[in-house]
Amino acid sequence: MYGLVNQGVQDLVVELGGEALWADIKQRAGVEFEAFVGMDVYPDDITGRLVLAASATLGLTPEEVLRAFGKHWILYTGRKGYGAVFETMGRTLPEFLGNLDAMHARLSLSMPHLEPPSFVCEQTGPGQLRLEYWSHRAGLAPMVVGLVEGLGELFTLDVHVKHTVTKGDRAEHDEFLIESEPARELTDAR
Repeated sequence: MYGLVNQGVQDLVVELGGEALWADIKQRAGVEFEAFVGMDVYPDDITGRLVLAASATLGLTPEEVLRAFGKHWILYTGRKGYGAVFETMGRTLPEFLGNLDAMHARLSLSMPHLEPPSFVCEQTGPGQLRLEYWSHRAGLAPMVVGLVEGLGELFTLDVHVKHTVTKGDRAEHDEFLIESEPARELTDAR
């Protein structure tokens, strides 16, 4: 993964408990880097170790950490200069989710080692979407829940996300049901 992801984890941890908490989590994870370089590529297991260390330190499950990170990631990347990219991805939540693969293709021009997931979004009813998440990385579905919740905030929608299909022996991808509450149309512009 690119260092930008690990920088995002650091940003979340520092926001939650300061630099001392970040130092503790890095030590517990066995991560010896003083700082992560955003455009450098790091082994995926470093991020995994940071998530597990944050889980143990904060008393949360790894899934809760990933969900919180997913939500934080939307705000963090917006502050790190990707907000302009977000604005071109769609004026509604379904448009934005439907354009995630195009956004990742655009980002791969400056990040040649990017190994992004793939998403398929379908509106299934008023205020209701089905989102498919395809990735070679295992265990990141809770992060997708947080990402969608963060996007809900971006689009000023109260969204509820339910993980309906889990990648495993019967499915090659994860699926999510996204509903807007109250039954407000997901197509309202932000």
